[in-house]
Amino acid sequence: MNEMTDGHIVSSYNKDLNHLHQLVIQIKDLACRQVREAARSLEDEDVELARAVIVSDREIDALDIKADEEIIRLIAKRQPVARDLREIMTVAKIVGDLERIGDQARRLARLTIRFYDGDVITPNRHLLDDLNKMADFVTRMVEDSVNAFDDLDLNRAMDVIRRDSIVSNDFRSALRRLSTFIMEDSRSVGHMVDVVLGLRALERIGGHAKNISRYVVFLVKGKDVRHKDLEAVEAEIISTLK
Repeated sequence: MNEMTDGHIVSSYNKDLNHLHQLVIQIKDLACRQVREAARSLEDEDVELARAVIVSDREIDALDIKADEEIIRLIAKRQPVARDLREIMTVAKIVGDLERIGDQARRLARLTIRFYDGDVITPNRHLLDDLNKMADFVTRMVEDSVNAFDDLDLNRAMDVIRRDSIVSNDFRSALRRLSTFIMEDSRSVGHMVDVVLGLRALERIGGHAKNISRYVVFLVKGKDVRHKDLEAVEAEIISTLK
């Protein structure tokens, strides 16, 4: 837990803020578990696990609503300003991105059901190779971005932002490999379309991790860098150190 609120004059306010932080960690754990299990359901052809991932998304939705309610109550009760308000705004934005990560995990799980539920033609296993690799990579990005928030670790946040370019490159490379595969076996075109949707979902998860890391920059430095490229973000941080 970070120490941004340590020593606040109202100890109950500290308690409320710390509870919000714990909600963020709880939602992150659920979202990352969903992504991992959705990817494993594809790898193991486990339709029941995929269904469990889809159902568990309701837990994240419920926590999303709970976080919103806590934030509204805290603002109404405490009327935070300056640093405290910035922290509450950051929590609200992070929770929103984590909820969307759960949505993307659900989309990935639906591929398992589409590919393996009932009497269907299953895809060539090689079509799925990049899905599992990307799932592992973007899940670690999500974990690192939230840990950066919890520790107020600007270096870790910047590292996650930089890794987003790797996700984009991996996505394009995966598309090229799929195109080559389809040229060799055109019967897999239908499955390829679904795999591309899965890769796109994983790319978006990486994008949400990047968003969370940008919020960390906002929280620590007071600079809104949501719509700036990497070089501009780095320049903003350097300017605040001068």
